[in-house]
Amino acid sequence: MAHVVVLGAGLGGSIMAYELREKLRPEDTITVVTKDPVYHFVPSNPWIAVGWREREDISIDLAPVMAKKGIAFKAVAAEKLIAEENRIALTDGTSVSYDYLVIATGPELAFDEIEGLGPEGFTQSVCHVDHAVKARDAFEAFCKNPGPVIIGAAQGASCFGPAYEFMFILETELRRRKIRDRVPMTFVSPEPYVGHLGLDGVGDTKGLLESDMRGKHIKWMTSTKVKKVEAGQMTVEEIGEDGVGKGEKVLPFGFAMMLPAFRGIKPVAGIAGLSNPRGFTIVDKHQRNTAFPNIFAVGVCVAIPPMGPTPVPCGVPKTGFMIESMVTATAHNIGALVRGKEPDKVGTWNAVCLADFGDSGIAFVAQPQIPPRNVNWSSSGKWVHMAKIGFEKYFIRKIRKGTSEPFYESLALKVLGIDKLKETFKG
Repeated sequence: MAHVVVLGAGLGGSIMAYELREKLRPEDTITVVTKDPVYHFVPSNPWIAVGWREREDISIDLAPVMAKKGIAFKAVAAEKLIAEENRIALTDGTSVSYDYLVIATGPELAFDEIEGLGPEGFTQSVCHVDHAVKARDAFEAFCKNPGPVIIGAAQGASCFGPAYEFMFILETELRRRKIRDRVPMTFVSPEPYVGHLGLDGVGDTKGLLESDMRGKHIKWMTSTKVKKVEAGQMTVEEIGEDGVGKGEKVLPFGFAMMLPAFRGIKPVAGIAGLSNPRGFTIVDKHQRNTAFPNIFAVGVCVAIPPMGPTPVPCGVPKTGFMIESMVTATAHNIGALVRGKEPDKVGTWNAVCLADFGDSGIAFVAQPQIPPRNVNWSSSGKWVHMAKIGFEKYFIRKIRKGTSEPFYESLALKVLGIDKLKETFKG
């Protein structure tokens, strides 16, 4: 009998536990350890921040679901991973031992790396539902006294999609409230160009996003560092292709939402052979750490090198499809190990993304996510907005029911006939 511990219960950790239950032997046991007993559907956070969703709409109490699946559930935060002893010390003074461990913690949000950044400073965030709820209060106050808006991401960020989404969702809501004409908008990003996304673009994301931003009178600054944030103003600096700064600028704002850089969480960071300097977990093609072969990792916590040098550092996103493929490979490989076999499953690491823009959106498909690619496609239209709503409903139902049915994989198969993708979602 083997005991497998899943550390974290977000998008990756929750479906990791479900898929493990299907791949392990009946006598094997699974324990999920997480600091938050409630699952929140993170892609809906931009809608929460403008009042299009309520917190309870995207929240699921995980304990009953896990119990039905025969999965032990411990809602206590990790204090420290002691990898040499095959156990995790918890903040309540207890510890959990394991035969196999899957790290699925997601990231730590590095707001502290920039003075004044984040919900405890002067900018808002949609990285967590708590942040989105706070951003909504700030947005409502802003609408009573409109002014300039800054949306974007800080240097080192690796998840750019939500910044673009929130920018367009916010713009749509401002138009609905008939105050858009009083709100100058600027997008600030470390990306070398609009639509880079940490992926060197996908299809024509550059052209599509620039066109939409021009059409909606949104200015942008790329290859830009945020130096500091103060009440009502942000100091930034554009960096040239030669790496030389072009001088600081002070941008005023009445409302700002900036995504931070990510790093690995402290309990699993700083372990030689396990984590890189940013605290992300190092894995091989089987999602397995070579220094500690009984440790696997999936999701945002996995170490992936950047696409290449850029004037301002940009990370690589871990999209839903990539995470789902990591989970499937890991469940299969641990299932093989408990049966005395070697891991042989490799995640596809493809990207299928639906970015909602409030009343339209952009979809892109990258197979594989890291170029060069076999499929490199993007498209836009109102159908993407409707598809994102459908995806939200599907995925929340999936978590609530405890099913491991692969959404992204089934969607990717549709891409074999890309021209049919729009019709698939319209139906």
